[in-house]
Amino acid sequence: MVLAWLVHGLLLERMAREFVESRLKDEVAFLEHQIRQSQGDIDTLQTGDYFQDVFHHAFAIRSPDQTLISPTAWAPLLSPLLRAERDGSVRLTDSTVAGAPSDILAFRRSFTVESTPIVVIVSEDLGALKSSQAELHAWTAIVSILLILLLVAVIWLGINLSLRPVVTLKAALKRLQEGGISRINVQAPDEFRPLVLQLNQLLDSLDQRLERSRDNLANLSHSIKTPIAAVRQTLEDASRPLDSELRQELVTRLGDIDRQLEAEMRRSRFAGPQIGKSAYPVNQARDLLWMLGRLHPEKTFELSSDLNEERRWPLEEHDLNEILGNLLDNAGKWSKSTVELSLLEENEHMKILVNDDGPGVSPESLDSLGTRGLRLDEQIPGHGLGLAIVREITERYGGILSFDTAACGGLSATVDIPY
Repeated sequence: MVLAWLVHGLLLERMAREFVESRLKDEVAFLEHQIRQSQGDIDTLQTGDYFQDVFHHAFAIRSPDQTLISPTAWAPLLSPLLRAERDGSVRLTDSTVAGAPSDILAFRRSFTVESTPIVVIVSEDLGALKSSQAELHAWTAIVSILLILLLVAVIWLGINLSLRPVVTLKAALKRLQEGGISRINVQAPDEFRPLVLQLNQLLDSLDQRLERSRDNLANLSHSIKTPIAAVRQTLEDASRPLDSELRQELVTRLGDIDRQLEAEMRRSRFAGPQIGKSAYPVNQARDLLWMLGRLHPEKTFELSSDLNEERRWPLEEHDLNEILGNLLDNAGKWSKSTVELSLLEENEHMKILVNDDGPGVSPESLDSLGTRGLRLDEQIPGHGLGLAIVREITERYGGILSFDTAACGGLSATVDIPY
């Protein structure tokens, strides 16, 4: 605005000078016309204060016989211009002549009428014009300042109105920190809605982890309580000798405890959905297939996927390894010769398909695969090994684990997780 104000002053002065100069040219042309009509006799012209009163101009006319200057107070300023030889616009400033303006703009033209040389000068006092310019320029500055203040007020009001949801969100976060609410439920703008959803998702994840930890501890306590009691009772019974049969029973009980601890420890390592965590499914799948190919050299492990190696899935790396590892391990144990792994993306869903050519599972048993609570599936080899873990991880990401009969007769396992 300051730069615009400065440019406005320069343009205003330039336009005013051009306008005055144009008027002076017109007046000189008018006087020239009058003098030519009078055949050079300047006494016939309307003199006195005619031009000063009507046009606010001063003039000077010189012929070989006489010189007319009106008003007479301007004579010290215009006389030197009559004696000059250059025609056109002339600017005189800082004049100290009494009764005359200090700043004038004059236009001089010389011509001949019937061989008589005539010089005509019309001038105008720029003081009044400059005073008007200064007043207009000052009002422009005042209006500009008012516009700036209005603009600042509008911006301040707009920012406060637009950030009101942020203030509400801040208050909700404070109440959440103080324990007044358990979830953030505010009408946030579209730009902040993903943030609110992510915060609520993080809170849900923390609650789910706490609940899972308590459930796992309760399950672990319940599972190992009986084997420990049996081992303790056996060791406290001094009447029974520690023969091979009793030793084998203790080994079996301790093996049960070890398997339960291993299963719960594996569950405790699952991360679930985490912001900023991702995995490279193609690279991890290739590494697992190479490892399983070394464990089962007599079988073929195939990978089919349209994904490139740089494609990321929003899954925690260890969780994806558990899903792929358990599904491929089961398929590798039960397949006859071939295990097929497919990685797909359809309708914003991540899909993992594992097919084997093994004996398969009866249709009535498909629904029970991977059911939580069937701990036997986690303790013996077969399709049930680790499927409960796969189902639990899949459900943490809001996905579905389903089973079907493969085209080759074996088992087909599908993991479908939305983005």
